[in-house]
Amino acid sequence: MTAIPLGVPRRLVEFTLDGQEARVPEGSTILDACRAADKDVPTLCQGDTLTPKNACRVCVVEVEGARTLAPACSRRAEQGMVVRTDTERARHSRKVVLELLASSVDLSTTPSAAQWIKEYEAKPDRFGPDAARVDEEPRVDNDLYVRDYGKCILCYKCVDACGDQWQNSFAISVAGRGFDARIAVEHDGPLTDSACVYCGNCIEVCPTGALSFKSEFDMRAAGTWDEERQSATTTVCAYCGVGCNLTLHVQDNEIVKVTSPHDNPVTHGNLCIKGRFGYQHVQNRD
Repeated sequence: MTAIPLGVPRRLVEFTLDGQEARVPEGSTILDACRAADKDVPTLCQGDTLTPKNACRVCVVEVEGARTLAPACSRRAEQGMVVRTDTERARHSRKVVLELLASSVDLSTTPSAAQWIKEYEAKPDRFGPDAARVDEEPRVDNDLYVRDYGKCILCYKCVDACGDQWQNSFAISVAGRGFDARIAVEHDGPLTDSACVYCGNCIEVCPTGALSFKSEFDMRAAGTWDEERQSATTTVCAYCGVGCNLTLHVQDNEIVKVTSPHDNPVTHGNLCIKGRFGYQHVQNRD
């Protein structure tokens, strides 16, 4: 039998969610309650291993008595509150946010983005050809991963994963202001000249594919990347005695990328350079 670790008992908070009674542990967010109730509230910047940044604003919901819409990813559930997730006001706000994002960056590799654009009837093209777009060529300056700022929505998840929430390398930050704001390493130079330790934890949390494995980038460019043909197998990294869990993504009997389970109590989705990128020897058949 698998032992389930029990945390400190928390009292339940009762409130109304879309006309139905909802009960969640104290400290839970509205988004936690929505997911527990199988309600599809879209979100891009929220990550289950990071503190919510409230950056994308796609998950906004209407809270009775509140003047503004609330981000479900960070707003805590409160006793007696009344929340509506599918009102005309909330849907219109999500629609506009999706239009603004899709008109400025490439969301083609963002999971569920096309589905949400269709669901909310968003029309990014309505801003016309003069809409400010981040049309920048991908930066390929190493053999491990690629930076494609043309897909970046400035969700700050990579900054947090590289900073004090996980890796503490502080190689990534936000440079510039306003329309010129961008994710960059120091002096906006090559990744190889930065403080990056190539752990790849920024790739793990990137929601749009702005950061991706070099292997995935090359396969997409060649038209051979096919997630439907991929299998995922979780195993234990053999490089050291920490016991990190690896999930090997395999296509056509070749490892194409490595991730880590976010619910693993050892790694919480994080790995080092060897665990995430050191798999070539497995398929060296010479």
